[in-house]
Amino acid sequence: MLYRLPAYHREGRLNAVIETPRGSRNKFTFEPESGAFRLGKQLPAGSVFPFDFGFVPSTLADDGDPLDVLVLLETATFPGCVVRARVVGVIDGEQTSRSGKTAANPRLIAVATKSTEYAAIRRLNELPQSLIDEITHFFVSYNAAVGKTYRPTARSGRGPRRR
Repeated sequence: MLYRLPAYHREGRLNAVIETPRGSRNKFTFEPESGAFRLGKQLPAGSVFPFDFGFVPSTLADDGDPLDVLVLLETATFPGCVVRARVVGVIDGEQTSRSGKTAANPRLIAVATKSTEYAAIRRLNELPQSLIDEITHFFVSYNAAVGKTYRPTARSGRGPRRR
């Protein structure tokens, strides 16, 4: 199962399991009980995921789900694709659900090891500021569209350390 996949590949790269491909309005969610991906919701017209979005297996965030990861790669992959990547940073934030409960919800930003366009990027601040702002805005507006609030609290260069 995808949740039993280790967070890191033996070569030291992050294993990112893609749930929603770049350019999609559909938000897919992995269901570990069935081992399948289900359609969770659809973004409003004109809104799409800016890059492949997924999770880091064998991790657990404060919201009870695996850590979220946005993977920079030139083209979309597909739900269930495991992409090896290196973390270049994190956008820390707090997410408030429709019920009013607030939890930390960091969004790792990683570069796919097979990327050519982003191959030289090692830290979040090496990306154009406009791209970082667009990614941050996506997380804010995506949550607002589904009745939640996402408040970015910090940006940092590399993300969590490997243990």
